[in-house]
Amino acid sequence: MIAKLQCVVLDCPDVAVLARFYRSLLGGAVDRPDPRWSLDDDWSTLHTEGGLVLAFQRVADHRPPRWPDPAHPQQFHLDLGVEDLDAARTEALALGAGLLDGGDPERGWSVLADPAGHPFCLVRDGGGGTDGAEGLPS
Repeated sequence: MIAKLQCVVLDCPDVAVLARFYRSLLGGAVDRPDPRWSLDDDWSTLHTEGGLVLAFQRVADHRPPRWPDPAHPQQFHLDLGVEDLDAARTEALALGAGLLDGGDPERGWSVLADPAGHPFCLVRDGGGGTDGAEGLPS
């Protein structure tokens, strides 16, 4: 095992609205303090009672997906917690991932793509990562 799932991140135009919507559906706590990320107008979280964390990332020019229209694809990515960011990135690349953003070592995350092109983030456990760019990374 290289990583553990930290959260699923959904792009949206308004993080507070989407966090409250999912809280109504799933229960849980919106924006519970967590050392893994910072909360602001561009990033909100929902810690569900089952332990899953959903995160919501503001994208200024968000275009909602249209099921099942591939011209408007699904918009989410996985945050995978790792103890050793450099080692995990090396292992993921060896498995066929592509490097999208190696990241600043001080930042605490790297953005990769799975073999089908879906982005995911390797995030150093214990914090260091927030979604800091439009669409990615987290």
